[in-house]
Amino acid sequence: MRYIIQNEQIKCEIDSHGAELKSLVRKSDGREMMWSADPAYWNRTSPVLFPFVGGVKNKEYRHEGKKYTIGQHGFARDMEFTPESQKDDEIWFVLTESEESLAKYPFAFELKIGYRLENASVKVMWQVKNTNAKEMLFSIGAHPGFAVDHLEGHVFVLRDKEGRLVDAIRNRIFGTGGCVTDQTEEMETKDGMLYISEALFDNDALVLENDQIGSVELLDAQKNTLITVKFDAPLVGLWSPPHKNAPFVCIEPWYGRCDAESFAGELKERDYEQALNAGKEFSTSYEIIVGAEGE
Repeated sequence: MRYIIQNEQIKCEIDSHGAELKSLVRKSDGREMMWSADPAYWNRTSPVLFPFVGGVKNKEYRHEGKKYTIGQHGFARDMEFTPESQKDDEIWFVLTESEESLAKYPFAFELKIGYRLENASVKVMWQVKNTNAKEMLFSIGAHPGFAVDHLEGHVFVLRDKEGRLVDAIRNRIFGTGGCVTDQTEEMETKDGMLYISEALFDNDALVLENDQIGSVELLDAQKNTLITVKFDAPLVGLWSPPHKNAPFVCIEPWYGRCDAESFAGELKERDYEQALNAGKEFSTSYEIIVGAEGE
């Protein structure tokens, strides 16, 4: 079921299936900012990635000597969340473990996802509570897709955690089987600008690790700001489907990452894995800011 929240500047629709943001409309001109989930390119709009970001090597991972099988990005995006509370400009959903989830992921949990509007921004809020009597391991990430007319001519403007334009970025290169390699490449940016093209995603997503980036601004071909995504996550992915020239791009703050091709350890040894003690809660958020019409 879809739920609507709105204020004077923007209107959002969120689906209880996956607690997924499906629509973000700028009221001044009626422009839809989110990707339409056309299955010819990608059949999702803004899924939450939990309890894994990306894939595990050979779709298997090990925890306390036992093997588990799980698909890319975990399972929360495919689960029905329960609405918890709603106001005109704010809504919260909750998901807990089930028999189905425990077969793939041996932890009890409470995952809350909230959306709060303020002026022309959407604050996306995550709360993960460990309801086990032992340590819980997890990853969580965002995957919002933003609609563009075409890739060519659009620009990412990249800033660091202090808001300064970055001169270069270091990308962790993807390999095979949904895993990253141990190689990185440096990419120069002029005045923080990374020009978007189909070829930019030939090797899948750009994976920017180690707190390199704190915000990504998406400009159209006329250099108008469409969207700005601000976050405090240690990683961000930039993605559009390889070799499809798809009319959308994703800006993805992550607290976690897919396995490396060389990884052979247990769950607790995965890069960027989050650990939460019994009864404790992990809370974070990111912000999607809609650019003004003709800005």
